[in-house]
Amino acid sequence: MSLPALPLFVKLAGRPVILIGEGEAAEAKRRLLERAGAKIVGIEDRASLAVVAVDDPERIVTALRERGVLVNTVDRPELCDFTVPAIVDRSPVLVAIGTAGVSAGLAAALRQKLEVLLPARLGRLAEALHAARGAMRARWPDGAERRRALGAAFAGQLDPLLEGSEDAVGPWLARAAAPSRALIRIRLRSGDPDDLTLREARFLAGADRLFHRPDVPDAILDRARADAVRIPCDAPPTESGEGMSVDLEMAG
Repeated sequence: MSLPALPLFVKLAGRPVILIGEGEAAEAKRRLLERAGAKIVGIEDRASLAVVAVDDPERIVTALRERGVLVNTVDRPELCDFTVPAIVDRSPVLVAIGTAGVSAGLAAALRQKLEVLLPARLGRLAEALHAARGAMRARWPDGAERRRALGAAFAGQLDPLLEGSEDAVGPWLARAAAPSRALIRIRLRSGDPDDLTLREARFLAGADRLFHRPDVPDAILDRARADAVRIPCDAPPTESGEGMSVDLEMAG
């Protein structure tokens, strides 16, 4: 399954961004760009990004693209090289929700749901983990081992949705042990990822590697982390390797 766009977080502090237009839509974009620290400039200035909020924007967009500028055109997804997502801000944690320009209303509705779900102190957990990076690297020098330990912690003591998890980083690190090997077998009832149970989806999201039969569809494999190793095989593995492995096969 291909992505309609690749989500990126771009640091704009002090960087020029062209903004063309007036009115409510342009002002909303201006506020967002200024919040990100961008320097708002005009069409004649040099910049890599531009936001266009005018009627009949085709000529302006063409001229900007000819200069190699990436353009966001308000309410015209077919004229967008990039889109601006709905944002849930728990700085330094940012959650961006996009629909590739198909439905800004849906993105906004999802943002409202996540605003209620994600605790206001989530950013403090990120800061606590950042402060503990040196201690974590000392305890788990191997990056994969460190990632597995964190994965186990996020499923329990450091659950991002758990109240007070930001205060649990120190105690967790003081007594944490590297997770043991685990092999989870999942028999898929269908090739539709929406048929996965919540437990199965969590196993996929946390797996270090996926063993799978050739008939397991990409739509299921895509639910795993991008850096999880994919290993096609005709039979269940006899050795799983370190960390968490998931073996996938279609039900008969």
